Amino acid sequence: MFTGIVEELGEITAVETLGDACRFRLRGPVVTQGARHGDSIAVNGVCLTVVEHEGDEFTADVMAETLNRSSLGALTVGSRVNLERPMAVGGRLGGHIVQGHVDGTGEIIGREPSEHWEIVRISLPADLSRYVVEKGSITVDGISLTVVDAGSDHFTVSLIPTTLALTTLGTKQPGDPVNLEVDVIAKYVERMLGDRAAGTGAAR
Repeated sequence: MFTGIVEELGEITAVETLGDACRFRLRGPVVTQGARHGDSIAVNGVCLTVVEHEGDEFTADVMAETLNRSSLGALTVGSRVNLERPMAVGGRLGGHIVQGHVDGTGEIIGREPSEHWEIVRISLPADLSRYVVEKGSITVDGISLTVVDAGSDHFTVSLIPTTLALTTLGTKQPGDPVNLEVDVIAKYVERMLGDRAAGTGAAR
């Protein structure tokens, strides 16, 4: 489990195409500290498994399903990415519960800078809009953010200077894709209420 608090901006240093999959090599001095084969690291909000680790770099395999459902397929050598290690048991949940399982992708459709923060407008797939509510939580490229305004096909978030400086959202422009993960609690509640309405819930 992750919290959506990005630890560092990493960089793609190599991309190897493997037919219906690919292998990334990424540089991340912070997240590679103590990293071992099989560990999980979130890359732009996608939970990936460490295959190899050497120095401040690690490799991770990305299968076709992940490439199709996320924006990772658009990454190239030199791309900057948000990196986060899983939360340790007993650690602080600084953001919200993030699984690293991307639900879909959106697109930056506008930016409105102000003196001390910036409003970013992001498109929202129709099948995810019911999970996004004003002042609720959403994960954008692995960043835990609070929804400012929620529409049927878009939402907005307000970014403080720290987020702009230390994550990919500081440089992404209109037209750029982003990974979206909605609050998992909303999906569980929907499923349980649906089962209750259909009379298929567990007996009490």
